[in-house]
Amino acid sequence: MKRREFITLLGGAAAVWPLAGRAQEAGKVRRIGFLRVGQPPAAFIDGFRRGLREAGLVEGRDVVIEFALPQSAAQVPAAAAELARRHVDILLASGTPSVLPARDAAGRIPVVFVATFDPVATGLVASLARPGGNITGMTSISGDVIAKRLQLVTELIPNTARIAILVRETSPTAAQYVRESQVAAQGMGIALQIENARDANDLDAMFLAVNGASVLLVADDAEFTARRAELAQLGIKHRLPIVSGLREMVEAGALMAYGGSFAELYRRAASHVHKILLGMSPADLPVEQATKFELALNLKTAKTLGIEVPATLLARADEVIE
Repeated sequence: MKRREFITLLGGAAAVWPLAGRAQEAGKVRRIGFLRVGQPPAAFIDGFRRGLREAGLVEGRDVVIEFALPQSAAQVPAAAAELARRHVDILLASGTPSVLPARDAAGRIPVVFVATFDPVATGLVASLARPGGNITGMTSISGDVIAKRLQLVTELIPNTARIAILVRETSPTAAQYVRESQVAAQGMGIALQIENARDANDLDAMFLAVNGASVLLVADDAEFTARRAELAQLGIKHRLPIVSGLREMVEAGALMAYGGSFAELYRRAASHVHKILLGMSPADLPVEQATKFELALNLKTAKTLGIEVPATLLARADEVIE
């Protein structure tokens, strides 16, 4: 079942909503600036809040969360700058489009990120073990995960010869995602068709451009996650199965997802936030990788698209939506 999104989006590039306790800021209440494109899936916020509680932090007494939720990746830098002007104690960069803008706007404000990219390859941190600088966090990407995702596609849709991949053209991780996908696909004898989304508002035209592909593989990007319901509906409209790395996409109507549990990553990110609030430097907090992975399937979508899900795949699924 889908979970109701409960975060109110105020709109605008720098819309910020304090959850509670603004009057207590002068005391020991610490402020966490939460930066993301669009409304985060409820599971992400649930995981983060659970992690705060596990660390002994009570919202309204010890911490408040201020959300900056711009509508597009292009608006994220302005939203990050607004949070920095508010002098939050920590910036939580949620999703890949938020990470570099948060770093650039933060100044001396510590940054904790949760994203799908290689922070070493992008030059964000010196190493996973010793990030250096003022930023650390959680990441979920690897060639092994992408290869596993493609292998699951071939199990779900046998004789797959061509897969389309949707990436956001301006994403700092697009090239890496494509490169890892090409390596995995080559080993499986699968051709890839790369679709660069220049404007997320023109997704329908992008679907029309996909020719001959059995599946559309959507890169893990917060801008796509924010539009997951629209993507799922377009997939059904164009009879093009959508596969992702996020179970939340499957809850919205995509066919299948395999990837790290972001609810778990957000729970663990709260531990980093707690340690920084206690005085630890982000430079000394290792960047952590996903350790829990989820396979999710949407049988309702499969039936609509005329796809029979193999029993062996159903038996291995962590979540099945009927």
